[in-house]
Amino acid sequence: MRSITFSLIRRNLRSYGASRLTSKQQPSLLYSSEASPLSLSSSSLQKKRFQDPSRTPLFLQFRFASSSTAAKKVGADEKLKRVLESEIECADETDDLPPGGFLPDGFPFEIIDNPGEQTVILKRQFAGDNIEVEVHMPDMTGEDEEDEDDDDDDKDDDDEASAQTYISLIVNISKGEGPRLEFCCSASPDEITIDSMLMKSPDVSSNEIAYEGPEFSDLDENLQKEFYKYLEDRGIKSSLTNFLQEYMTRKENREYVGWLKNMKDFIEK
Repeated sequence: MRSITFSLIRRNLRSYGASRLTSKQQPSLLYSSEASPLSLSSSSLQKKRFQDPSRTPLFLQFRFASSSTAAKKVGADEKLKRVLESEIECADETDDLPPGGFLPDGFPFEIIDNPGEQTVILKRQFAGDNIEVEVHMPDMTGEDEEDEDDDDDDKDDDDEASAQTYISLIVNISKGEGPRLEFCCSASPDEITIDSMLMKSPDVSSNEIAYEGPEFSDLDENLQKEFYKYLEDRGIKSSLTNFLQEYMTRKENREYVGWLKNMKDFIEK
């Protein structure tokens, strides 16, 4: 009886060991199969992804977009540069006179004209007075429009006739370190108009509001005439404005050419 029992136990153990050996080997055979997707290498997966356009990595999409944008930018810059060069050539042809032009005989002022600035300074001394004139770029203005009942052709003719080129002048007249007299003028061909005048004192603080006098147009007519004569004696007269009209027009053109060249240099960098 005992021998039969031992024989049964050994048989069961032998069967259990065989079954465990079989269960261990089966997974190994399954996952080592070449057809299994789990056995594909990472490089194979990457190749598969790159073959799918919808799964192109983001950094490659950005690189392609950046290259396209850079090409468009270069093309636009080259076109802008060519237009600037053409404009520079046209603007240079309009001014064949030297920077200072031709000074009229007996011109009493020293001209201080710094490239890149929109004003010119005139200086002189007269009978103990220090005279400094700040000259601004010309400004095109016109008179008020005609009545609506006028014909269109008449309006166009009147507009062309009334259009004037005005230059702003700020005339400062001083005597040493004391107060100075300032005139704000508008200069058109053959005419100077005093828009305002005031006395400025160096002793007045910037926080104080000094009395600047009445409006120039409110002064007595005889007093206005004498102030015009006062400026004329110091060289502020129609002959000066005629010269300044031409001079400032050419200066404006020179400054425009300089601006174009600076812009072209910036685009080329």
